[in-house]
Amino acid sequence: MKVTDPSGQTWRVSRRWVPWRRRFRSDDDIPLGWLDPTRAADVDDLVIGLVVLIVVLVLLVLAPILLVVFFAAFELLLLLALLPLVILLRVMFGMSWTIEVRRGFTPWAERETGDWAESRMAIHRAADAIRQGDLPPRTIPAVRWGRLVDDHR
Repeated sequence: MKVTDPSGQTWRVSRRWVPWRRRFRSDDDIPLGWLDPTRAADVDDLVIGLVVLIVVLVLLVLAPILLVVFFAAFELLLLLALLPLVILLRVMFGMSWTIEVRRGFTPWAERETGDWAESRMAIHRAADAIRQGDLPPRTIPAVRWGRLVDDHR
């Protein structure tokens, strides 16, 4: 469920379908400007410079992109393979559901709630509280590049 607090910030409240939380990276975490392809090219020898430039671009730009796509697809396939099993276990053995509160797409808080009906009521209560400006306390620490950060945005 997507809600907006009184200051205009978008929040998302939902159930977590698998027992673990996916890791997301925000756009401001990606370092820019670390690659300057003009430095790899030799001005005196244009052909060799262009070959080196193409190799560097392929290795430094295309290869990481393909690796990220490969691992993202692998994670998605793994999630799709495990999802029926996790849902079956939750339904058959009455495992409790975890609700997540995200500020935008940044994980903010999570809480164990109980069965499906209890989790639905907890989602609606959390969404109503956020609409009224009663923001939940942060229970998930802000992590960027593997380090805890102070996120006072």
